[in-house]
Amino acid sequence: MVRVKADNVKPFGLSLSKPSLLFSAGLRATPVSCGEAKRAKARRKEKASTGSARTGRGAVSDRRKPWFRYVLAMLAPILLFAPPASAHPPSQAETEQARVEILKTVAEMQAAWNRGDFRGYMAGFKNPDVIFVSGGRIKDGWQGALDDYIRNYGASDATRGTLTFYDMKIELLAPDAAQLIGHYRLDRPEKPMEGINTRLFRKVNGRWVIALNHVSAYEVGR
Repeated sequence: MVRVKADNVKPFGLSLSKPSLLFSAGLRATPVSCGEAKRAKARRKEKASTGSARTGRGAVSDRRKPWFRYVLAMLAPILLFAPPASAHPPSQAETEQARVEILKTVAEMQAAWNRGDFRGYMAGFKNPDVIFVSGGRIKDGWQGALDDYIRNYGASDATRGTLTFYDMKIELLAPDAAQLIGHYRLDRPEKPMEGINTRLFRKVNGRWVIALNHVSAYEVGR
């Protein structure tokens, strides 16, 4: 039996000054030369460096694609709020029922205006966060619109006039959303008005109210 000195053996590797025979559990091992051990070590280092280079190239490639993160950021809210795949368009019965209820809301608004009840008129709008767009500006929600109506039309019956909504077309967009496009006329002694309303209705707590109101108006005779 050949005895190997302890100072010729390194943990997890062999470093022998000359060719030797290794023995384990009394079995004869294959002779390993110092040159072969060095070449094996060099091959392991080469493989490790190649793997690191590939990882580096992958990281550089990811950094060169900021558009991918931008697209994900743009799509996230769309995917989050998209309707479920099982959503179905409103039925004819649902569409007709919504149309009847919306026209009832508009009729109540018209009657409230004509009797000088501006708060009753505003009951047809979503409170407090309705959006009004008129005259090239956005009004300050429900209370701001009420204040404007009282200030501009509330001085007398003559300044308020008589309001009529007509020729209204309604499209049900979803079970709780509908679009109305229609005409209105304000008859009064001075500055009679006509115009077009574009309104987004939402069904809130079982009742249809206007969430977005856009008015395009002009004085009659212009």
